[in-house]
Amino acid sequence: MRRAVCLFSAGLLLAASARAHDEARLPGDAAAVRAAAADAPFKLTVGQYRYGGNFGGQDANLRYRSGDSSAWVGAYRDRESGEQARAGVDTSWQPIAGSTLALQPSLQWASGGFWGGSFSVELGEPWFVQVGIGRTNTRPYFNLNFDPNDALSLAAGYRDDSGRTFYLMTIRDDRLGTRQQHTHAVARWPVGDGERATVDVLRKTGIGDSGPVAGWGVTLGYDWPRWFARLAHEPYQNFSAVTATRLSLGLRF
Repeated sequence: MRRAVCLFSAGLLLAASARAHDEARLPGDAAAVRAAAADAPFKLTVGQYRYGGNFGGQDANLRYRSGDSSAWVGAYRDRESGEQARAGVDTSWQPIAGSTLALQPSLQWASGGFWGGSFSVELGEPWFVQVGIGRTNTRPYFNLNFDPNDALSLAAGYRDDSGRTFYLMTIRDDRLGTRQQHTHAVARWPVGDGERATVDVLRKTGIGDSGPVAGWGVTLGYDWPRWFARLAHEPYQNFSAVTATRLSLGLRF
């Protein structure tokens, strides 16, 4: 499970991930994220992972957001990978007043000598497109955003003032020759007063630890005004032979 390469999540979103996701946010969702952060700038997430019924892992992450910028710290452990601390920063900058053009850089560090970063450009409203690139120093890192990291990304979608966001995103290794690729189809919509639901369907292909990989995964999420929950099922997590079930719970304050 411990990979010598952390593969980039156009981590400029999901989040999709927040991704989905570990440190990410939905593309095209900056206004909603900024509004929520003004009221509750801290977000604490704890996760429990189950790997094929054989062993488990745990992680915790605390993120602080101010305006369009975030800083976060976290830690992960399991019996196979051991323990790893991590931290990162990201921001979104609009260089042209009145334009929908946004530049979104991020930087990530982890114990063991890992460094990584990403940069994306987003344009458009309500329809938008986003392109990105990510690079690491390929030091050992347990990848908790799960998408390829040394990669190019492309997203296109729609969001409106009600909080609905729909997009397709592809993240593909362009550096290490693995042909590893994740394609996400994501829908996020308001359900009630301050509540929203998220569905992320994943298709993954490429060369994994034990040969060719092809599979489907899904993440279901629900947000209340302060609390949120995510449940994910993913075969070949991090392109290993392991199928993972992940439960994450969190609090904004």
